[in-house]
Amino acid sequence: MVETFTGNKGLQIEEPLIFEQGSKDLSAVDISELDIELDCLGGLTRDGEIGLSGLSEPQVIRHYTRLSQKNYNIDAGFYPLGSCTMKYNPRLNEKMARLAGFADVHPCQSDASAQGALELVYTLAQSLKELTGMADVAMSPAAGAHGELCGVMTIKAAHVDSGEDANRSIVLVPESAHGTNPATAALCGYKIENIKTNDQGRVDLAYLQDRLSGDKGADVAALMLTNPNTCGLFERDIVKISELLHKSGAYFYLDGANFNAVVGRVRIADLGVDVMHINLHKTFSTPHGGGGPGSGPTVLSEKLSKYAPLPFVEKLSDGSFKLVEHAEECPSRKPFGRMKGFNGQFGVFVRALSYILSMGKDGLKQASGDAVLNANYIMSQLKGDYHACFEGYCMHEALFDDSSLKGTDVTTLDIAKSLLDEGFHPMTMYFPLVVHGAMLIEPTETEAKDTLDSFIGTMKHILTKAKSDAKDEVLNAPALTPVKRLDETKAARNPVLRYEK
Repeated sequence: MVETFTGNKGLQIEEPLIFEQGSKDLSAVDISELDIELDCLGGLTRDGEIGLSGLSEPQVIRHYTRLSQKNYNIDAGFYPLGSCTMKYNPRLNEKMARLAGFADVHPCQSDASAQGALELVYTLAQSLKELTGMADVAMSPAAGAHGELCGVMTIKAAHVDSGEDANRSIVLVPESAHGTNPATAALCGYKIENIKTNDQGRVDLAYLQDRLSGDKGADVAALMLTNPNTCGLFERDIVKISELLHKSGAYFYLDGANFNAVVGRVRIADLGVDVMHINLHKTFSTPHGGGGPGSGPTVLSEKLSKYAPLPFVEKLSDGSFKLVEHAEECPSRKPFGRMKGFNGQFGVFVRALSYILSMGKDGLKQASGDAVLNANYIMSQLKGDYHACFEGYCMHEALFDDSSLKGTDVTTLDIAKSLLDEGFHPMTMYFPLVVHGAMLIEPTETEAKDTLDSFIGTMKHILTKAKSDAKDEVLNAPALTPVKRLDETKAARNPVLRYEK
């Protein structure tokens, strides 16, 4: 590999930390000496140099521009992250969110001065109810896990109201569920019990049937199921699962993180679901890399709707809209409280409604179909080289294990690191936990066949190298990134947070 004097690789310029540039003795601006005696900081004045360098404006601009170029992003390339759905988000949604009436709205405004915002929340709520067939929706949860918390708290409120809460102490969680499911149930005071996965990657129905038979199900509050599950498979017995739960007096919680695979094709209410959160930032588009923003509205069946948290938007007889924030204003309901300050993730609401109105019901149906088609295309093209974990078609994500790497010393991590050198963001690794060395690939509906073909070809090329004399290239990857292979475990446990010269 060519070594350069500067460390630059072509036009990709090596970028030191800002502390390592310029000089602290220089300044790019002229500021007069200030004679200020007033102490506005309660004695917390600086007693030493801060150590910032003096840089010119072009130096500062170039520094942050170069850093931004080192951030991989959906505008630059493909994110095959399973269960994360990092898809392209239409710019129209961003334009709508920047409209002054939406961007500048304040949660403390009066209802009269925020009628447009309230109508938007109400309209989005109606759309979510229409798409799921559910009776009600709590709009305030701030993200997927927050929506889960809302759902389980609603179930708990129903059991408290019926006098059964003390007896129903168990929440069942299948092995193929998202990891936040047992965490949420535990946070609400429940004990967690795992439900086995069968050899087809789905809930072991016979095991569940036995667990809920007779009086054995009297201690179960709910089951939390992800569908399609984290193996990328649709739970074919979902209606039967619902019937078993309801017969035992338990509720059926559906994790809606993968709703993007079935939206427009399956009405959740028809499956017997009692409550489901929806990741607006996944199914209905909002850029959510780097930890936010998110939104997790939670749809509820008729028997749970009266326990939904405050606030909610109500349409009055004169066509105006009111934000209901107090239990006294809704005597027919028994809200368990409220999930957060103010009213929900409004910026995400704007983007989601823009997406829904742009796509229409037929467009949403096509999007979910294309997501499943793309995943099955990747599955069909790679399963002759990588080992597919389960027989048959997948849903929105294709799952492979590491059995094709046996005898090579190459691991799933090495495959992922090699993808970095090839210009791709890696797939999800080692998840779900029920699959050894898992590689979970979700192409989403927004990727073209050319992109998928390039990714497929790259995956095959890396595997060929792993089984050849060139496997050291895979074991030592990445070689072409600004920072080479890290010890991620050490970096996570012992991060260096302070620059030392």
